[in-house]
Amino acid sequence: MTKHGGNIYGLAAQLDTDPEDILDFSANINPLGPPEWLRAEISRAIGLISHYPDPDCSKLAAAIADYHNVTRRQIVVGNGSTELLHLLPQVLNASRIVIPAPSYAGYGESAGKRPIVEPRLSENENFALNLEVIEETVRPDDLVYLGRPNNPTGDLPNAQELRNFAFEHPDNSFVIDESFLGFVPNAESLAVGMPSNMAVLRSMTKFYAIPGLRLGYAVADSETAAALRERRLEWSVNTLAQKVGVAALRDGDYARRSRGKVVELRARLERALSGINGLKTYPSTANFILVRIEANDWDARKLERKLLENGIAIRVCDNFTGLGSPFFRVAVRPHHENQRLMESLTSIFGGPGNQYAKKPGTPAVMLQGTSSNAGKSVLTAALCRILLQDGVRVVPFKSQNMSLNSFVTRDGDEMGRAQVVQAQACRLDPDVRMNPILLKPNTDVGCQVIMRGQPVGNMRVGKYVNYKKEAFDAAKQCYNSLAQEYDAVVLEGAGSPGEVNLKDHDIVNMRMAHYAGAPVLLAGDIDRGGVYASFVGTMEVLAEWERALVTGFIVNRFRGDASLLGAAHSYVLRHTGRKVLGVVPYLENLNLPEEDSVEFKNNRNAPAAADRQVGVVIAVVDLPHISNFTDFDAFRIEPDVSLTIARTPRDLQGADAVIIPGSKSVIADLYRLRESGMADQIVKMAAGAQAEVVGLCAGFQMLGKDIIDPNRLESDTERCTGLGLLPLHTQLASQKKLKLVTAHHKPSGMNVKGYEIHHGRTDAGEDMSLFNPVADNHGERTSLGAASSDGRIWGTYIHGTFDSDRFRRWFIDRLRRRRGMEPLGGVTAVYDIEPALDRLADIVRDSVDMDHIYHVMGL
Repeated sequence: MTKHGGNIYGLAAQLDTDPEDILDFSANINPLGPPEWLRAEISRAIGLISHYPDPDCSKLAAAIADYHNVTRRQIVVGNGSTELLHLLPQVLNASRIVIPAPSYAGYGESAGKRPIVEPRLSENENFALNLEVIEETVRPDDLVYLGRPNNPTGDLPNAQELRNFAFEHPDNSFVIDESFLGFVPNAESLAVGMPSNMAVLRSMTKFYAIPGLRLGYAVADSETAAALRERRLEWSVNTLAQKVGVAALRDGDYARRSRGKVVELRARLERALSGINGLKTYPSTANFILVRIEANDWDARKLERKLLENGIAIRVCDNFTGLGSPFFRVAVRPHHENQRLMESLTSIFGGPGNQYAKKPGTPAVMLQGTSSNAGKSVLTAALCRILLQDGVRVVPFKSQNMSLNSFVTRDGDEMGRAQVVQAQACRLDPDVRMNPILLKPNTDVGCQVIMRGQPVGNMRVGKYVNYKKEAFDAAKQCYNSLAQEYDAVVLEGAGSPGEVNLKDHDIVNMRMAHYAGAPVLLAGDIDRGGVYASFVGTMEVLAEWERALVTGFIVNRFRGDASLLGAAHSYVLRHTGRKVLGVVPYLENLNLPEEDSVEFKNNRNAPAAADRQVGVVIAVVDLPHISNFTDFDAFRIEPDVSLTIARTPRDLQGADAVIIPGSKSVIADLYRLRESGMADQIVKMAAGAQAEVVGLCAGFQMLGKDIIDPNRLESDTERCTGLGLLPLHTQLASQKKLKLVTAHHKPSGMNVKGYEIHHGRTDAGEDMSLFNPVADNHGERTSLGAASSDGRIWGTYIHGTFDSDRFRRWFIDRLRRRRGMEPLGGVTAVYDIEPALDRLADIVRDSVDMDHIYHVMGL
């Protein structure tokens, strides 16, 4: 086995596996992975590959000089710091090489035929540098190598003490290796104010996680730097590395995040390692930790072989002078990799449990999309039903949902309607933990924030961004609770993980997937076009840790022969390294509630006229802030109903019924009805008995004489005039009413079940009352519904009124009679989503590689 970080290829060859399948704790690379801009920078530089690189690395050298506040003549750029490391003994005319032991083995390899002296550092002092030991060792013309932090110990010698020591020894040369200094917060570099007999090495390879590009540099006095440039091979630094280096030095945010993350990860890893029986750790300031095995019958080589069985590589330190067979070094890696290492070490040596792991280990998978309305919610429901059919106790989860389509649970909590459907796919009662954060937009720049089913207030975007940490904590608590109760979790993302304007404060896509340990399936809607470009483009803007979570793609809503897509799938595989795991066909008339109002507003699922019997026309008014648009879904399955979306007065012509739906901003939408002429048309149709006019929730409020908003919940207007079709008065209240309800509908004699979600209290006379509560209404005076004397104008607060098959048929038949048509009588369509869920599951199971999904979930 080779000695350095590059041994991963040799290990992979021995194990007959791919290097990517080994967790490499032997290479000390930034656990954050390369910066997010790396791919874009390389893409921009691709055109320069046909040109020779700048042999002097002029732009990069100038950027480094500015970074360290030194002159351009002091900078030498190399093909990694190792190239310069091997040139320095030649340039400095060293007679001997002094290397405190233990230190990086590469120092000795650079000595050539020069004698090497290795004064020992004391293990009792945690291998800290002792300058008195160096003082006793050095002779004139010696070259002294010092790591800062030192590899493999992580010790950080004091900058000023080293500077003073070099000044006091002008007959010696000093090479200070700061390859890992970038990982140390607030560390002072010796590149500034260094004496002329000192050179500083820096590695960009390690800090920016680009070992494949090879990039490093030296800062030295002008004479030494000129000699290095003369001996350096021409064109040793390629064009891509030069371009990336310039961009890297501009990215101060990546540097700050890297330092903070390494400190956090190292502290957790060090505590966990210290809790393992028979292991001792040494204090480190770098992105690695030195460990000694004190357990009987074990040494580092034996441990290396054992860990490799689990696909984990460590750095055995028996080739470091001053160490021996008990010592090994581990890099600080991302959380999930550190967790795997700790699980393996705990199983080998024992200890008080895996102290590193805090997250539940429940199998999970997440559906994300290349855009909104890509079909994530439906595909999530499909996976839920498939797992249920296969005997898995599964639960859905979406940390944050932005939707005006909500539902009230048995406990009076409000949650997204999409997660309700997913709960039904799992045959579970809706539980607010499945959607702990619900955002209901009420303006273009703000929304009502609902946490764990209850409103916490209205927030503009900036305020909510600041609130997100608290929100995410709550989401993680809900996830943990569900994960402990069920065998598997199917998570849903929101929008696209590639939305760069939202990634910094994401709590619903990749950060949630990372927390849950959930591999990500990325879905795209091919019916919109551009799906393959969306797959590749989304992967391009993801950070490396995000890309690592993506396990494959799903092409959704395809019309045609999927066998013709093979070339496109090969293209995606070449450009992303991920397979297309399935092609789901376009599903006509699925009869499931839609995930958001896009489908409603597009009227996408309305059956063609040729598929309809001659019957009645029901027009639903398209309000700008429409909510609970699924109140009308059940009409779509009726054979004698044509459901249309009305946006202009002309769209209302010929309608047998006009339904004004719910709204999250009733006053603003009422003003919009007046501006568009829709209000006048509705009033005209009601006055002429041309159509039955129905108002649901906010639409019910609009039917009245006025709406009073004393607390300015929705606008700066305290009073708004309604349509005046019913003698009702509504006052908006701060407290939202959330309640399941069963009520008796007087004209039909039927009971109707549904739920209330509203801020208003509407007063109506007893002679206008339309519904009587079946259960105790706790003395509340607000009306559940009211109607005109002839029943042609009516409204209710009960969402889900038309979900009842019997009541819906009664309503449609009444419209038929008014039109002179015979009623159909009994129920003609059953609004039951169980058959739809089973049909959906069957289609998705046949279309997607479920074996792969089960494998990545660990099921």
